[in-house]
Amino acid sequence: MKKFLSIALSACLVMGALAGCGSSSSSSTSSGNDASASGDNVIKIGVFEPQTGENGGGGLQEVYGIRYANQVYPTVEVGGTEYTIQLVEVDNKSDKTEAVTAAQKLVSEGVVTVLGSYGSGVSIAAGDIFAEAGIPAIGCSCTNPQVTSGNEWYFRTCFLDPFQGTVMANYAIQNGYKTAAVITQLGDDYSSGLGSFFKAAFEKLGGTIVSEEQFQTNQSDFKAILTNIKSANPEFIFAPSSITTAPLILKQAREMGITSVIAAGDTWENATIIENAGADAEGAVFSTFYDEAAPANDEAAAFVDGFKAYLTSIGESDIIPAVSALGYDAYITAVQAIKDADSVDPAAIKDALKNVHVEGVTGDITFDENGDANKDMAYIKTIKDGKIVFLTTTSIDE
Repeated sequence: MKKFLSIALSACLVMGALAGCGSSSSSSTSSGNDASASGDNVIKIGVFEPQTGENGGGGLQEVYGIRYANQVYPTVEVGGTEYTIQLVEVDNKSDKTEAVTAAQKLVSEGVVTVLGSYGSGVSIAAGDIFAEAGIPAIGCSCTNPQVTSGNEWYFRTCFLDPFQGTVMANYAIQNGYKTAAVITQLGDDYSSGLGSFFKAAFEKLGGTIVSEEQFQTNQSDFKAILTNIKSANPEFIFAPSSITTAPLILKQAREMGITSVIAAGDTWENATIIENAGADAEGAVFSTFYDEAAPANDEAAAFVDGFKAYLTSIGESDIIPAVSALGYDAYITAVQAIKDADSVDPAAIKDALKNVHVEGVTGDITFDENGDANKDMAYIKTIKDGKIVFLTTTSIDE
């Protein structure tokens, strides 16, 4: 959001008053009977995220990034009038059916744009709802290509699964792993898609997939599929899955004596996996969108200090999840599009998003013809001594 974002954030931090830079409506759910509904100068931005269910933990981290951004930038000027930005949060409950209901609620609330969701499946399920209503949506970490495919109303600030799968295949091959197994969740767009992209890239690079296994949603016993994998003896196991499932796979694999490197995608960057898997999480490897130790610009550097203080103020660990940074970026991208459009009309905001340019926390944000962020780098991290540790950055061309 160019230089004024960094200046405003720095001022906010100097004043030492996060709440003072914010809005009392930043984390509330609109009832439909508030100032914006009665015509006062309020713009509603929808927050379409899982706060419960299988992906509730990750969804809430994304929400924190959005809430914090709303505290830093609570207003926007349109046509010479200053508007207060009110967040309208709905819980899609990590469920595709609930996602449709949640999306319809946001439409009925009169939001001008929507942010989210954590979880590609729920984003895909809601995509037609937003498109039919003529409301632009900006995904934060929904990485499956189907989210934006054929939908000119959906954008996103993250890289995609074809890129992420290839990056992880590159990492495996570059580190000498020639055989791999793939574990995916049946019916889950994120898991199955990412697993498929990893397999294709790994084989193209000369690796061999020795086992492919699938599990059901809410499954807790993985011994049968892990027995098959142990028999195939892969050097590398790629298991893109939810925060809830990850500790179960890690613990049961190690209990069965499987010593292969176990890897995944961005969902595994979550401290609760370490808490629940304990020592069995040691050595797990995953790709992600962001590293707080390597701020991309002034906006990112200011975000690190400010968001850490925010997390501490709400009783959370001050370790910054990548999806929180993406949530923040989605919000400031929406605000910049509103400014560029100089309009509160959703169609005008959508058109402005096509040419928006934001200096975000996760790097510069622009969109290609599909509404996907132009990003070409991923961060590889591992779990070491009970902590998430940065390993390297990588891209497809490396």
